[in-house]
Amino acid sequence: MTLDLEALYIDLHRHPELSFQETRTAGIVAAHLMDLGIEFEEGVGQTGVVAVIRNGDAPVVWLRADMDGLPVEERTGLAYASTARGTDPAGNDVPVMHACGHDMHVTAMLGALERLAATKDEWSGTIVAVFQPAEEYGSGARAMLDAGVLERYPKPDIVLGQHLTPLPAGQIGVRPGTQMAASDGLTVKLFGRGGHGSRPHSTIDPVVMAAATVMRLQTIVSREVDPRDVAVVTVGSIHAGLKNNIIPAEATLELSLRYPDDDARQRVLARVERVVRAEAAASGAEVPPTIVTDHSLPPTINDADATTRLTRAFESAFGDGSVVDPGMFTGSEDVSWFARDAGVPLVYWFWGGVDPEAYAAAKAADTLDSDIPTNHSPFFAPVLHPTIERGVETLVVAAREFLG
Repeated sequence: MTLDLEALYIDLHRHPELSFQETRTAGIVAAHLMDLGIEFEEGVGQTGVVAVIRNGDAPVVWLRADMDGLPVEERTGLAYASTARGTDPAGNDVPVMHACGHDMHVTAMLGALERLAATKDEWSGTIVAVFQPAEEYGSGARAMLDAGVLERYPKPDIVLGQHLTPLPAGQIGVRPGTQMAASDGLTVKLFGRGGHGSRPHSTIDPVVMAAATVMRLQTIVSREVDPRDVAVVTVGSIHAGLKNNIIPAEATLELSLRYPDDDARQRVLARVERVVRAEAAASGAEVPPTIVTDHSLPPTINDADATTRLTRAFESAFGDGSVVDPGMFTGSEDVSWFARDAGVPLVYWFWGGVDPEAYAAAKAADTLDSDIPTNHSPFFAPVLHPTIERGVETLVVAAREFLG
């Protein structure tokens, strides 16, 4: 059989699912693997799927694709735009969209597996394809590892993966060394003393405390990080109070921190803690704040030798100029946990999904940031072709490069 990859992608795009809720997506993956005659197992790390193509013992190449969508309301206007809704971990009803391209990741992986399974006379070794849940929570890879994925399946000699990004369709972006930043998600609780809005002098106002904390946190990067280094401190969420004439008893901040390496991580985390505690003390807080790490992701570091080798393979397959160095992305990924736990090299690359003419026009007008929607935007909408084809081809070329 031949998979209709365009129809598969459109179906996945119409039906996104939140992290650890990818049951329909996993079922579609399983059905196609069964049709292709590929060995697989469902329910690995809750909703993950692992497929294995055995064609000799070694080498063993792992390919990874993530499956989850985001709580974003789609505004692309596409005929196949998502109208799906889901329930987030807090129990809220939220819109759901594939705003990061994971639907394209799954489509490309299934297309690549179909091609690799059909050409087993041209390569030898073992392919382990990991369809991972909950990348957006930064916990799906760890869930699969905790479920014993390294012990239950052939251990990798290398881990390979790819991500859709707003580069021109057909272009590939990869670099040796740090490809994506490390990150931490923090929840900070500030404790005041609540009371009537007309009597602020009898309270310790956590809203003012939170405002001062947010502003002071912005000076960490602007005043305490070397301008030649990379760091991000973002306060993405702030919650306090329920009514205009009540001073609440507490405020909650949710932070996203990014850095290129473990040393920078330790420095930024120490400064964040210092600022949070100092602002609480300056506000006269009687109860010290709490700082909880919700998730922690390592930097995504591409093995230098393997990346050089794969870059040459891509250029050989797709021509000169097909591969660019996209620089280090300050976004983060959990794919590297597979390679780190296995103690093997990782190569993780990007491939473009933007109409090349639209990209060129925006670049010429210096409006890439405003005119080309990025991942997590409600307007994120890759062109179908040649994005699908190149996503399949890059996985096939990469797998074949490291197989026998």
